[in-house]
Amino acid sequence: MATIALIGASGRVGSRILKELVNRGHRVTGIARHPDKIAQLPNVTAVRGDVFDKDGLAALLRGHDAVVSAVFFTASDPGLLIAAVRASGVKRYLVVGGAGSLEVAPGLRLIDSPDFPPEYKPEAAKGAEFLELLKGVDDLDWTFLSPSALFEPGERTGVFRLGGDQLLTNAQGSRISMEDYAIAFADEVEKPAHVRQRFTVGY
Repeated sequence: MATIALIGASGRVGSRILKELVNRGHRVTGIARHPDKIAQLPNVTAVRGDVFDKDGLAALLRGHDAVVSAVFFTASDPGLLIAAVRASGVKRYLVVGGAGSLEVAPGLRLIDSPDFPPEYKPEAAKGAEFLELLKGVDDLDWTFLSPSALFEPGERTGVFRLGGDQLLTNAQGSRISMEDYAIAFADEVEKPAHVRQRFTVGY
């Protein structure tokens, strides 16, 4: 059993990671602007936190085995989040990543492909910046897990593939449910296999 601080525990992805971790027997401190929106589950402590308050956030993270960040890139500051984790003394930092920075061809990122929806570009661009920032971090055991292109609530099947920097696709396109993503994420929390790396998950 691990103790995990989950920033963004009330969000669509964060709430599913929270449920997956709790179902595996871990203790989770759920951090959100509105802690009343965090699912009331066994072994979950819901607390109010501000992603732009470095010192306050660091105090909430202190003493945990790992920190998980599941917040929108455009609604946070990656440099500040990294600084808060450093200040907390926690070494393990896992980030819910984006698909935009994955390659669809050698040297061509999904975000740079002609058909990439313009409304998703700001979030995808910030996610790519976050990944580049993490690549320069050598004092934290970070991991950045990118989903597939279509990333929505769905079924928990437990059947998926893992990849590296390339977008995973099959005959139905590129997709992963948030429930199956949460499985891959929790697996990485329990058995780190991609330390200081980005990896991806898809069908």
